[in-house]
Amino acid sequence: MQSKRALVIGASGGIGQAIATELRDRDAEVTTLSRSGDGLDVTDEASIKDALDGLDHPFDLVFVATGALTSTRDAPEKSLSDLDAEELLAQMHLNAIGPALILKHLKPHIPRKERFVFAALSARVGSIGDNRLGGWYSYRTSKAALNALLHGAAVEIARNRKEAIVTCLHPGTVSTSFTEDYPDHDKFTPDTSAAKLLEVIKGLTPDDTGRFFDYAGKEIPW
Repeated sequence: MQSKRALVIGASGGIGQAIATELRDRDAEVTTLSRSGDGLDVTDEASIKDALDGLDHPFDLVFVATGALTSTRDAPEKSLSDLDAEELLAQMHLNAIGPALILKHLKPHIPRKERFVFAALSARVGSIGDNRLGGWYSYRTSKAALNALLHGAAVEIARNRKEAIVTCLHPGTVSTSFTEDYPDHDKFTPDTSAAKLLEVIKGLTPDDTGRFFDYAGKEIPW
């Protein structure tokens, strides 16, 4: 089902901006929030609440495209000797706690009988079952935590909002400022990734809530 009224959070980033553009190209009414454009700080619950309280609800799609590969260092950790508590906590606040708090403050506005999708950008490296390389401790851990938080929220929300779908999405390796230092990966443009992710969202049903999918609609193990 095509979205008619969407909220894109993190819309100033490469993927978020592309998602907002693609939704508008599909004739959706799009509202955007970002740190640079609106002063939204997803690591500050008061900022999240103020931003969401000021919107005209409800939406049928909320897409959270916030996050970063690192927070206090230039590159992800390669080994345990690089692990640093400050980086780990910063990544948790940005990549996991922030999106979960967004969903917390959106919950009262989720329609009870109409289709609603909450989709947040996760990453394949957040899959514990698919982790064969190690490293990237803070980023992996924050994305695994995001997956766990949204899975739990999906269970709760489904109890009285039967048409709601909460999902984690892996966008592929996308050409943004986050990935410019990783030349060995095949990369999508943000526009290509956005189009693929919106097709995945379009095909989701309430049976898919609480699950983790890639840009091709294939389920990723936890």
